[in-house]
Amino acid sequence: MTKPYATVAITKHGVEMARTLAADFPGTDLYYMSKFARGDETELGYRLFEGSVKLILPDLFKAYKGLIIFISLGAVVRMIAPILEDKKKDPAVIVIDDRGQHVISVLSGHLGGANALTLEVAKALGAHPVITTASDVQGTIPVDLFGRGFGWEIESFDKATPVSASVVNEERIAVVQEAGETQWWTYDKPLPPHITIYGHATEAMQAEFDAALVVTDRLLEPGEEAALLNNGVLYRPKTLVLGIGCNRGTSAKEIEHTIISTLSELRLSVKSVRNAATIMLKKDEEGLLEVCRKYRWKLELYTPDELNEVPLKNPSETVFKYTGAYGVSEPAALRSSGAANWLLEKRKSGNVTLSIARVPFPSGGQVRV
Repeated sequence: MTKPYATVAITKHGVEMARTLAADFPGTDLYYMSKFARGDETELGYRLFEGSVKLILPDLFKAYKGLIIFISLGAVVRMIAPILEDKKKDPAVIVIDDRGQHVISVLSGHLGGANALTLEVAKALGAHPVITTASDVQGTIPVDLFGRGFGWEIESFDKATPVSASVVNEERIAVVQEAGETQWWTYDKPLPPHITIYGHATEAMQAEFDAALVVTDRLLEPGEEAALLNNGVLYRPKTLVLGIGCNRGTSAKEIEHTIISTLSELRLSVKSVRNAATIMLKKDEEGLLEVCRKYRWKLELYTPDELNEVPLKNPSETVFKYTGAYGVSEPAALRSSGAANWLLEKRKSGNVTLSIARVPFPSGGQVRV
């Protein structure tokens, strides 16, 4: 595997279209039967195979993000059936007929990206895309993709199927959005009347609904979980910024413990942390860098002058003496997040100083329609 997608063909016409697609559609490795070899395959990086395509599909299934297959739909369904594993792991699979008239999304339409891939390939081939996913056909919220473009993370996935059924069956849906991007309704039509947006869990719990989509960066209370997630899905938007200061040589273990324990005490989810921020002097602070690598957080760095541009309630002459800034964690958190104030202004624990700010977005319910 050198590219994210594998294109496979086993007929004369299929190979012709597959070669055209490989030339025009970047990101695909091409595989076809050796009897259709033209002599330029090595130069172009195309792969030839002997015998049944069924023999190579299991390896391609594991190696690629998606498979683009120029074979009949029924044959593909039979060949991939024994190697299906889980909707969260299986690659996208799309099928194209031998005349290139239709591009069909077959497997992993949402999580695997088959629907999006279908649209791209159909455009490249001048073919008709065929997508049968109910939420796409109806133009409503795709539960398993909700907020994915913003980086939201699904924390509770076990109810995704029944909640999706509630959405497409136009049952009463409560969208509880306490944090995160609000511009998630992208269809050129109003939000359907069966979907209601609430700015806080308590509002939704006073209403009647059949399923819930909960978008929050805080840890739910037991009563909220029971009421909202009995038939609901919980999403974690990337809304929290950690401003961090630490003494030179502070261990990753101490930094991580301070972060996790503080978030837990404040009832905030670590899965909603967008990034960390600190002073430029800490660009090589290995403990801090190790924690950021572990959680895949970007570390934003600011000069003392940039930090001093942020007004502080409690500027420190001592911090200024050693760093040239009147504060590190507090201004770093505000500057990086764009917030006007902190969720946690500053807390010093051992060798670590931590501030937390929430990225501001328009208030809940202000969705584009």
